[in-house]
Amino acid sequence: MGIVLNKSAPFIQTYVNVGNGRAVVLLNGLFGNLSMWQPLVEHLKKDFRVIVPRLSIFDLPIQQTNMKHLVKVLHDFIEWNQLTNVTLVGHAVGGQLALFYAHHHPDKIDKLILTGSSGLFDHAPIDNTLEEKEINYDFISKKVQRAFYDRPEEAAKLAQEIYHNVRNIPHRLAISSFVRSSLQSSVSSFLSQLTMPIQLIWGLQDNVTPPEVALHFHDLLLHAEVKFIDRCGHLPMIEQTDEFNNAVSGFLKGRTVSK
Repeated sequence: MGIVLNKSAPFIQTYVNVGNGRAVVLLNGLFGNLSMWQPLVEHLKKDFRVIVPRLSIFDLPIQQTNMKHLVKVLHDFIEWNQLTNVTLVGHAVGGQLALFYAHHHPDKIDKLILTGSSGLFDHAPIDNTLEEKEINYDFISKKVQRAFYDRPEEAAKLAQEIYHNVRNIPHRLAISSFVRSSLQSSVSSFLSQLTMPIQLIWGLQDNVTPPEVALHFHDLLLHAEVKFIDRCGHLPMIEQTDEFNNAVSGFLKGRTVSK
């Protein structure tokens, strides 16, 4: 996978950096990981340079676990790697981060691809009051199951990972702080100013960011199109891998989007 421990970058990051061609940067949701992107990386690396930065909020001081600081972190990463004409592919809060970055640094962005993006309104599986709750595995499992349409094994695996994180009190505080920042950082005020082509790829049975969220994004963006994937919840790259990968590569290979 080309995993690199990059100690001379703006901050220590483990990331995937494979392939050649135009840069495609994949941005996780809050609980995403490298494995969720692996099929897409393999699908794209013959034609594109595919990069997955590690933008873990758990590495940041609590006062910096917010969307504004993560935009700066992403910019430092893109500048350090001397990337231009970048396509950002963002899932959940990774999509929200991609939108904020494109707003502040439009000269760096060629295209955006958003899937289950936060930033307008959503029903987050994990909310911003974790520090006030009694956390057990059943609580986390029920929340995570809502994000999937019909992948119980994947849901159980993700629930275990999240439960491991939220049992750690500093991690729990960081998660709450960042979710709070995400909820307070609406993208609606600037979406109409984004001029790059944007592809929205959405699970038709997404309970976290329902299909109407995708339609609302579409209405506010100048140059966007929506692709819905049936029998799919909030994680199309896991639940409907082939259809998701084909939608991403089709958009990257020259399709333009217009209204």
